[in-house]
Amino acid sequence: MGMDRLLHIELVTETYPPDVNGVALTVQALEQGLRQLGHAVGVVRPQRDDESPRPDPDVMLVEGAPIPRYPGLRFGLPAGKRLTARWQAQRPDAVYIATEGPLGWSALRACRRMGIPVATGFHTRFDDYVGRYGAGFLSPWVFSWLRRFHNKADATLVPTRELQESLAQQGFRHVLRLGRAVDTREFHPGWRDAGLRESWGAGASPIVLSVGRIAPEKNLPLAVRCFRQLQQSRPDARFVWVGDGPARAELQAANPDFIFTGVQRGEALSRHFASADVFCFPSLSETFGNVTLEAMASGLATVDEVMMPDCKTPHPSNSRANIPDDPGAWFGFEQEYFLYKDGAPLGFPPGGGFPAGQGEYYTGVGYKNVGNIAREIVDTHLDLCLDAGVNHE
Repeated sequence: MGMDRLLHIELVTETYPPDVNGVALTVQALEQGLRQLGHAVGVVRPQRDDESPRPDPDVMLVEGAPIPRYPGLRFGLPAGKRLTARWQAQRPDAVYIATEGPLGWSALRACRRMGIPVATGFHTRFDDYVGRYGAGFLSPWVFSWLRRFHNKADATLVPTRELQESLAQQGFRHVLRLGRAVDTREFHPGWRDAGLRESWGAGASPIVLSVGRIAPEKNLPLAVRCFRQLQQSRPDARFVWVGDGPARAELQAANPDFIFTGVQRGEALSRHFASADVFCFPSLSETFGNVTLEAMASGLATVDEVMMPDCKTPHPSNSRANIPDDPGAWFGFEQEYFLYKDGAPLGFPPGGGFPAGQGEYYTGVGYKNVGNIAREIVDTHLDLCLDAGVNHE
């Protein structure tokens, strides 16, 4: 089915703004982008506790239930009969299902019964999450459940080629890539706010930033250890945490010097990003990590653990990545991967694949050096590339 005509597309999701997570924001961006192209878009999602039903033909609200250990988030209950009636009354050209919960399953079954083309989105590594909540023995069963769900669709959409290849090798069929992007008007160094930095007690001190759910699957202990190592060379450094989650209370109690701002949205989030200096993102359970793009667009040196899609194997471009709990674990600076020449990332082999390890002063630096030289390396490398005529995309 081509996109040379205007379509009616239904999006089914069990999370949507004002929920703050990558899935909710990605689905909202997809909805807005499709509408801007002129397509008719409907959204099916759970009704929030603080929300009153309102007549809106573009939105179908379903009953939901709270997600354990995730206050404020809900999963949608099955709604097969209502979905069938809705789509019989106005048949969509295609349906996109973003989540694998009860609502998603009922939508997938309705599409199969009615012969409606349906694509699913692989957004969350639930097979990895269960291990981080003390139920690792369930991981193989959860992965099999995810594969069974997605293989019932006509296509499964993923954000990266690496994840596409990894899932295909593990029995997922019809896996296609739908790339991600960032709005560089919303995330830009121009949002830097001296007053906000002063409120953090920073002044000229380096600010390390974390943005996202504060939860066990985000590998928080490694972020803390990295920051404490940084403080050995820069005692004046500050660690600012934007977001909330089930691990916040414990993290805040154990680290009273950390600054917790809660959830931020819109221009406030833009200012928080641009007002920091280094973005720390050690999570190993991401299928993508939208916040890394937002941090880079905001001008931050972005520091993360570069792993393969199985969330266990170090990325081949890492020079010294071993295991997450190794105090010497290596972080890569991702700015490198957004420098392109002749249609390929700078430094990658011409025939495809990944570059060999180049040592810790090429694609990144060890986190022990972050306080002194990290930003200088990134900025100098970027300047040299731009001087050489390499496009910065």
